[in-house]
Amino acid sequence: MSDVLILGAGMAGLGAALALQARGRDCVILDRTGPGQETSHGNAGILQSEASEPYALPRSPISLLRMALGEGNALSFDPLALPAQAGALLRYWMASHPARYARAAALYHQLISTALGAHAPLIAAAGADNLIQRDGYWEAYRSERALDAAETTARRMARTYGHPYTIFGSESLQRAEPAVTGKLAGAVLWSGPWRASDPGGLVQAYARLFEQRGGSIVTGDATTLAPHGAGWKAGGVEAEQVVIALGPWSPALLRRFGYRVPMVAKRGYHMHFKGAARLNRALVDAERSIVLSPMRQGLRIATGAELSRKAAPHPRQMRRGEKAARELMDFGPPLEKAAWSGTRPCLPGMLPLIRQAPRHRGMWLHFGHGHQGFTLGPVTGERLARAMTGDISAIDGLDQGLH
Repeated sequence: MSDVLILGAGMAGLGAALALQARGRDCVILDRTGPGQETSHGNAGILQSEASEPYALPRSPISLLRMALGEGNALSFDPLALPAQAGALLRYWMASHPARYARAAALYHQLISTALGAHAPLIAAAGADNLIQRDGYWEAYRSERALDAAETTARRMARTYGHPYTIFGSESLQRAEPAVTGKLAGAVLWSGPWRASDPGGLVQAYARLFEQRGGSIVTGDATTLAPHGAGWKAGGVEAEQVVIALGPWSPALLRRFGYRVPMVAKRGYHMHFKGAARLNRALVDAERSIVLSPMRQGLRIATGAELSRKAAPHPRQMRRGEKAARELMDFGPPLEKAAWSGTRPCLPGMLPLIRQAPRHRGMWLHFGHGHQGFTLGPVTGERLARAMTGDISAIDGLDQGLH
């Protein structure tokens, strides 16, 4: 029997497994596919050290209406999907009240501020430095008005949190990124963040490190989880304790044990495109809500959020995103027949859920990282490991959202 069974081989699961392993725990990871094959694979690859404030919902009804109508391509939704998420969306809107948001953001910043420090030793030990670029990313704007507003925000972020940035005008941005030939007013260069040229590959490198240190990764069905003696069992693996790190699939599993976790499931899409011209850094087209990232596989275009019951075969956001990207630079045809789709596990309180299940001894929860699971997995994994080995104060403020 192992000490800990971790359900999920994404960044959150690997982050928890490596931190527990470092504390002498014998760990096994169970996943239905393999490391980095699901949500951790599909992001823009940015380790966002500058993202000290989580995404809030607009409080203004007019702003909400504009978002709902698809302004800026930030949001798309299927009306039939809304009833199932209405409760979670209402809680999300309530948590976005300035006073409540400020409390969440203070703890969120604590997590983000230590993210790169948590990744750095793992990247080195895993021999994954060849996947990492350490010179930030562009937050680009098409209009002078939007760029001026972004500069005001950047100035506040630098003053409040110390995040370094530089404003590039149209001409200086074009010199820095010759492949971008479309008209842009300029960009904020956030120079602190890092970027992985293969997000799934980085997770797989962490998985190999976990195995080199004595851990095991097995293929199996997490939904078979059940109490077993004084411990737990799933997929034929027995352990004294279990960690549920299944991202957007976690609430469904927990319902079997009588827990209700409201979650806003924000679907995202990406596709890779062929092309000789390459960006030097990832570029966020902020007014069209897309991210253009140079990846090993090609130019990855990633979309905003979609509230839907299932992936669309020809997603509107992806079509609009590709059109917007082609206004900025030349690139070739798509390298896949269909867009990849994954779901960001966003909890209404905008913080990940890290705690022991109140009615089930030995069951621990580690999910709900929203848009930042790729960045935060090792940080929150470290906090979880501290809590599981006696330091419960490590997860203060992260134990909400379970009923």
